[in-house]
Amino acid sequence: MNIKQELVQYYHWLRQYGLNDSHSGNISVREGNNIWVTPTGACADTLNDNDLIACTLNESPLAGATLDAALHLAVYPQNKNANAVMHSHGPHTVAMTLNGDDFIPADFEGQYYFPVVPVLNIAYDDYLDEAPQRVAKALSKHKIVIVRGHGVYAQAETLNLAYKWTCSLELSAKTAWLAKQVGTL
Repeated sequence: MNIKQELVQYYHWLRQYGLNDSHSGNISVREGNNIWVTPTGACADTLNDNDLIACTLNESPLAGATLDAALHLAVYPQNKNANAVMHSHGPHTVAMTLNGDDFIPADFEGQYYFPVVPVLNIAYDDYLDEAPQRVAKALSKHKIVIVRGHGVYAQAETLNLAYKWTCSLELSAKTAWLAKQVGTL
């Protein structure tokens, strides 16, 4: 499987396992100075590797690239080991952080991987202008960050590792949500 096919597979899995709806989230993968990104408005159920948009580091995103393409392009120069950026909308993660407070996982795995997950408060009207630099800066210090009311951004050396961080965070948020329901948290 080539890197573009792998990206599409992970995008399908984000949808399949409830971390995105049919047309949300986005992914990029770095191949040298080339960055493959999902197109804007991509449908996770029908996306294929020929639909991906090729962008270049240190250049403006190409037409048709995800609205978050500038954010993806901003992450890589600040994270020399990052070869993948993944954006998802895990419902438990978004719900548990709507208050704007950083997320501190209560479960062992969450604490092991990320003792604290920063939550960035970016006004919806300012998102496209502010998010690229704010998320990139936060991801230079953390594996994963959350934009309040919007979703999760993970960066890693591989698509598989970015997916792992994304899934682990959602399970931690779901565990915290369940613990709150039964009064143990």
